Order: sequence, then C-alpha cells, then structure tokens
Amino acid sequence: MPVSAALTSRALPIPELLAPAGSLTMLRTALAFGADAIYAGQPRYSLRVRNNDFGDLAILGTAIGEAHAAGRKLYVVSNVLPHNRKVHSYLSDMAPVVALQPDALIMADPGLIDLVRETWPQMAVHLSVQANTVNFAAVRFWQKLGIQRIILSRELSLDEIAEIRQECPDIELEVFVHGALCIAYSGRCLLSGYFNHRDPNQGTCTNSCRWDYQLKAGKADTAGDVHAAQPPNSANFPDQRPGKGVWLLEEKERPGELMPIEEDEHGTYLMNSKDLRAVEHVRRLTEIGVDSLKIEGRTKSPYYVARTVQVYRRAIDDALAGRPFDPGLLGELEGLANRGYTDGFYQRHHEHEMQNYLRGHSESGRSLYVGDVLAWDAPHQLALIDVKNRFSVGDRLEIIHPSGNHRLTLERMQHIDGNEIRVAPGNGHRVWIPLPSELPGALLARFI
Repeated sequence: MPVSAALTSRALPIPELLAPAGSLTMLRTALAFGADAIYAGQPRYSLRVRNNDFGDLAILGTAIGEAHAAGRKLYVVSNVLPHNRKVHSYLSDMAPVVALQPDALIMADPGLIDLVRETWPQMAVHLSVQANTVNFAAVRFWQKLGIQRIILSRELSLDEIAEIRQECPDIELEVFVHGALCIAYSGRCLLSGYFNHRDPNQGTCTNSCRWDYQLKAGKADTAGDVHAAQPPNSANFPDQRPGKGVWLLEEKERPGELMPIEEDEHGTYLMNSKDLRAVEHVRRLTEIGVDSLKIEGRTKSPYYVARTVQVYRRAIDDALAGRPFDPGLLGELEGLANRGYTDGFYQRHHEHEMQNYLRGHSESGRSLYVGDVLAWDAPHQLALIDVKNRFSVGDRLEIIHPSGNHRLTLERMQHIDGNEIRVAPGNGHRVWIPLPSELPGALLARFI
C-alpha cells in the first residue's frame, strides 16, 4: 500500500513513510499497512535494548530479506554513543550485519561513523537524531563526510526545516512525526543513569521521566541546604532565596530523597512530556521536500504500528493527491495509548500546554486494542479472536486491516468451545465473533 504509481507523477515530492520494528511481527505489520521502509536495531549498538529481537542475525537477515522482497527498505539502527569497550568490538560485530546488505546504517557517534566510512565506503549512513543537527551548516558538515541522510533534531520548527531544505537541496532529510518525546535535548538524557545506573545513551533507558513524582514543600536554610517544611502560605511558587520556601520533588520508590526544583525566568517544567503527533503537518512537510517521515516506537506493539502507519499513509496520500487534511485521522490516533499529544516544536505558541502535568501513565482515548483475528470459519462466518483486553456483546468494534477498516456492533459471541458467552474477559482467552469476510491478520479495537 505504498504511494501508488498514479501519485508518483504529481509535482509534490513523495516522502518515505518510515516505521519502527522490534520484531518480525511488527515489521510484517508495518509493511502490510503501507510503510515504505523499516528501521530496526541490534540491542548492543542501538538505543533500544528491550523488546528487540534483532540481536539474532538470522532474524535480522529474515527482516532485510522480507523488506527487499516487498520492494521496501530496511535501515539498521547503530546509534549508540559508545565507551571504549564497544568501540573495540564494533567492526567485528558489524561485519556480518553489513554482509546482510541493509539499505543504510543509522548512526550518531562520529568515531563509529569514521570507522564505517573507512571500512565499508559503499554502506550508506544516515545521521541519527541523537547527533542534534539543528542548522544547515551542520548538515553541510556531515554531507562533506559522506553522510547520505540527516535525521533532523526534534527541536526544529517547520520554518527552520524549510530553511535547511533550501540551503541544502541535495541531501536527504528525515524528521519524526509521531511517537514518544524525550525531555532531554534530542534524547541525550542522564536521568535514568543517575537514578539506577541504566544509561539511556547505551540503550537501557528506564523512562525515569515517566515515574510517579510528588511535590513537597521545603525550606532552604541560610547555608543553602534544603529541608522539608510545611506548605507555604502563598499560592505562588515559593521564593528560592536562602531561608525562603522551595518546592521539593520526591519519587515514589525513593521516599526521603528530596530534590529541589529550580525555576528560571520561563517557569518550572516537570518531566513528563506529551507524545508527538504531527499528522496535521504532513502536507507542509511534503511541500518543504522532506524525504522521510518517521514514526517512533520500536518497543511498542504491532497494533500501534498498524494504526500509525495506516493513518500517516492516508495523510501522505491525501497530501499528494491534493485532498484537504482529514481531521478524523486525529481521532484514530487518539485510540492509541498516549500521554496526551503535542506537535512538539513544529509550530510555536500553541494555546495548549506542551507538558503533561496531570498524568504520568499512558491513557487510551477513543478506542482500545482488544484482540487479533487468528482464523476464519467460512461456513459459519465466524472469526477466531485471540483476546488481549476485555470486550462484550453490545460493544462497538473496529476491525483494522490493510484492505480497509470495518465497524460493527457485536451482536453475539462464542467461547472457543462453542458455548454462547457475553463477555471476553481479557488476555489469554479465545472467542468466536461474527465476521462477514476473511480478514487474515486483522486487529480488533473497541470504541470506548
């Protein structure tokens, strides 16, 4: 379902839709729903260690082969910021990966990039967002070193991206359009390493910014030491001068470890960022001439990949066909688990807040993923569902499939043994529901 041949003749440049994969199931789902390219990384040399099957070279080779057989691309993420130990082993470990012929390596560290350029000059290198590229001079610098594509920093506005495109017309540019945002500059965070010695820059981030923090009142004495205190009388943020009131931050699992919060002229910002959703900017990014629109989420589920790829595929195709933006796409993305959405830095001075102060956990909006279609009984027109979350007779369901989505109200349901039931309790159960046609690989969502 990539961009059709009819669209390729249009004046607008055609951006690549780039999807994440942490497993073969995610890769196959992304390809089925319309991704033009996939990115996946090995745990040792990318920044996603957990939920990552591609440390197995056989699985990585299968992924590359399937992508190429479908006429798509696969990029191997190798964006670790390594200490000496990993530098020593890098070339020997990457030799069999390069032999599998991925379409590019996504890299951040200048030393590793130099090693790759010397050892495998034919291997395309894409510069990771971790390299913090925020201006056209930096793009030109990397271009001189043989970099094929720059993944621009998330901290850029649409106008800044347009200026970079104008100043650097002959190099590929890539931007993120959807997924989790890090509070640290382009993801270079130290918080997880500080709390529990899990270095985000080595791929072992524990998402410390998402933990449960509480605000407590405190006092700074004349020596500058901070102590717990009764809440100040004023509703305003306490005066930070010695002897005056301060706010302290306490993490749920670390009682008594009180961290003072500092305030500058812009205010005080807590750590839980909203998620990026920039589907409404797809047309502008296409008009700018961005070569690749990237979805974040290698540790997420096949359902997440199916939904995001399907929505952004439609947004790209609508932009290329000259159709107006469909606001309904925003609602479809609300159905994914999210921390609230923002379009990040693309457009400044929004009325809505950039930070999510209210919740530190994911929320589901319009719909909830409830199951996978495993098989279809043609004589009885029933689909076998592997249940992931609770749903009931009477619920409004959406069947999500590469051929198109279908909505229905569930009128009856059977347990796998054939007995009529009204509720599918949750994960671990299998049930039969009416489905008028065979939709292999479909995903099931419940409207809430």
